[in-house]
Amino acid sequence: MSDNATPFCAAVDWGTSSFRLWLLAEDGGVLGEKRSREGMQSAVAAGGFPAVLDSHLASLSAPPDLPVIVCGMAGARQGWVEAPYVEAPAALDAIALNAVRVESVARDVRILPGVAQRDSARPDVMRGEETQIMGLGADGLVCLPGTHSKWASVSDNRIEAFSTFMTGETFALMAGQSILRHTVGENHEALARPEAFRKGVSDCLDAPEAWLNRLFALRAGPLLGTATPEDAAARLSGLLIGAEIAGARRLLPDARSVVLCASGPLCDLYEAALVHAGYETRIEDADIAVRSGLLAAARRCFS
Repeated sequence: MSDNATPFCAAVDWGTSSFRLWLLAEDGGVLGEKRSREGMQSAVAAGGFPAVLDSHLASLSAPPDLPVIVCGMAGARQGWVEAPYVEAPAALDAIALNAVRVESVARDVRILPGVAQRDSARPDVMRGEETQIMGLGADGLVCLPGTHSKWASVSDNRIEAFSTFMTGETFALMAGQSILRHTVGENHEALARPEAFRKGVSDCLDAPEAWLNRLFALRAGPLLGTATPEDAAARLSGLLIGAEIAGARRLLPDARSVVLCASGPLCDLYEAALVHAGYETRIEDADIAVRSGLLAAARRCFS
């Protein structure tokens, strides 16, 4: 908590399926916090973006003229107000300078743009992760795990290039809707079976081109008695994260260290996989990073 009890701004990370809001003092101290599942997909059904935002601000007794800085999917084409992408290579200062003001509300609400990579060989986009990168203040290779994991190369306060891997979404589809659901079951605590997890990581690092075959082996092994179903979820997780790391390594073969921006169990999983893959890993908390990035942008927009 901050010694300064006067809020400077409200900072919002508005994702596809989640909403996080912090009241921040000018020194970055957290004066209040709200979290919900009212992401972009449900905000309209809940009465629209302004109604969701106002309800959470009111619950924290935020002043009616408190400015709000927003990152994430609220700025998507299907979101509240589209905030056009900044082009990569993207200077981090340009992200704040290109924030879009929401004209339909009385208070000053600014939505940060995402970043687009208009490379015909590697087209890519991000919304939200660029704000975490702003908050890190770090150069080098950055890994931001999630439903759609991002790997970004950062240099001199610029996002030079980045790549997205659909790792989390693929795990959810494989474990919940594919034939593997009969093997994986409900227990997805991968690090409860560390040897199986590391074996999955190694399999894809050693032969990433065979990952689709390795997936079916998760089903065949227990059927033939050569593997146990208890290991299946950990192996699946290891295979997918291993494939992601192999892909990132191919794109950036000279990198030997990674800044891992994550929190909770996902952080533990990726740390274990990255260390197993031979990377020197520095961990940064994802919540702190996004708050720091939002605060830096708010200072540019509202000071």
